[in-house]
Amino acid sequence: MIQIAVNMFLALAFVLGLMWLLTRLVRRPLGGRGAGAMAVLARQPLTRGASVAVVRVGRQAFVLGVTDQTVTLLAETDPAAIEAAVNPPHEIREQIPLDGSVLSPTTWRRAVDAIRGGRKS
Repeated sequence: MIQIAVNMFLALAFVLGLMWLLTRLVRRPLGGRGAGAMAVLARQPLTRGASVAVVRVGRQAFVLGVTDQTVTLLAETDPAAIEAAVNPPHEIREQIPLDGSVLSPTTWRRAVDAIRGGRKS
């Protein structure tokens, strides 16, 4: 019984580790992506058929409303400000709490404490 639980835990850890690795690879920009004269800096879906996108063309950035039928220019903005917001410095990323996330050590400690507490009762 313990061996089955250990095997199941190791399989779960492997799958979660693989998922984490794949998300890291997907988030990393590819070599040719964004290197040309035009790049999508950010995109936020609003509904199933509508979204807002920020596109850099040369030294200008445009905020576009995108639907299945049309693309509408909403505003012009500074590309440096958008890129700074989309790719914050490394120090800021470390300050973002992972509380409640599967990647948070605190979450795992709480889960282990809950399991140990359940056995004592």
